[in-house]
Amino acid sequence: MQTPSNITLNKSKTILILTFNNTKYPLSAEYLRVYSPSAEVVGHGSGQEILQVGKENITITRIEPTGNYAIVLFFSDSHDSGIYSWEYLYKLAIEQDKLWSDYLAKLKDSGHSHKQH
Repeated sequence: MQTPSNITLNKSKTILILTFNNTKYPLSAEYLRVYSPSAEVVGHGSGQEILQVGKENITITRIEPTGNYAIVLFFSDSHDSGIYSWEYLYKLAIEQDKLWSDYLAKLKDSGHSHKQH
């Protein structure tokens, strides 16, 4: 299992920087929020995912460790039910380009536009 050697939140609280194997992966708060592993986002089974919309200006207000295997991220929209395991964060880090493209495509398909900040 991959464990991050460092987790840093930038000053504006919009980028979480994870370090795995001496490589830094900057992940936006928006990306982490729309891919939250909570039931509110993923639903209760395959095909039950709920598209998250309008999260462009979200920030991470707090990070809490959960045991030695995960963190809980607290977001500015009061979302705090996702437990991000090291394994899941590593997947989000290394597959960021693909997952972000998938998200933008789903937004477009559902008739939503993404407002870049």
